Amino acid sequence: MNFKSIVTAFLATVMISLPIAGLAQDRLDTLMSELQQAEDETSALRLENQIITEWSKSGSPAMDLLLKRGRDALDVSELDAATEHFRALTDHAPEFAEGWHGLALAYYQEERFGPALDALERVLALNPEHFAALRGVGAIHEQLGNEVLAYGAFEQVLTLRPHDPDVIDALERLETMVKGVTL
Repeated sequence: MNFKSIVTAFLATVMISLPIAGLAQDRLDTLMSELQQAEDETSALRLENQIITEWSKSGSPAMDLLLKRGRDALDVSELDAATEHFRALTDHAPEFAEGWHGLALAYYQEERFGPALDALERVLALNPEHFAALRGVGAIHEQLGNEVLAYGAFEQVLTLRPHDPDVIDALERLETMVKGVTL
C-alpha cells in the first residue's frame, strides 16, 4: 500500500467518524440539559446513568475492556488490580476522561488523596461537566479539612445535577463553617 492510499484511507475513516462523534456529543448535551432540568431524583438518576454510559464509550474495544476490568476490580476492592488497569488505560488513552476518573476512585479508596485529586483534575480538564469528578473533589477537600474548596465543588455539582441528596447534605453540613451564622 502506498502513502497516498494510506492517507486516503485515514481521511475516509476520519470523515466517517466525525458525524458519529458529533451525534454522540449532541446526545450528551441533550442529556446534560435534561439532567439540569430534572423534576425529581428518580429522573435525575436515570439521566445520570445514561450520561455515564455515554462517557464510558472510549471508541476502542481494548480501552473499554480496561475500563471494565478496572471497575470490576474496584467493585471487589482489588485496589492494586484496579490501579493497574486504570493506569494502563490512562497511558494508552490519556484523552479518555473515564480512565482518569477510575484511577481517581482507586487512589481515593487507597486514601491516596493527592494522586486522586491530580487524576480528578485531569478528568475535569477533559470533561468540565463531570459531576462525579466534582463530587470527588468536594469529598476529598472535605476530608482534608478544606471546607471552602469542598463547598465550592459541591455547589458546582448542583448546577449540573440539582437532585443529588448527598451533595445537598454536604452543603448543609458545610454551610455554617463556610458562610458562618447569619444574625
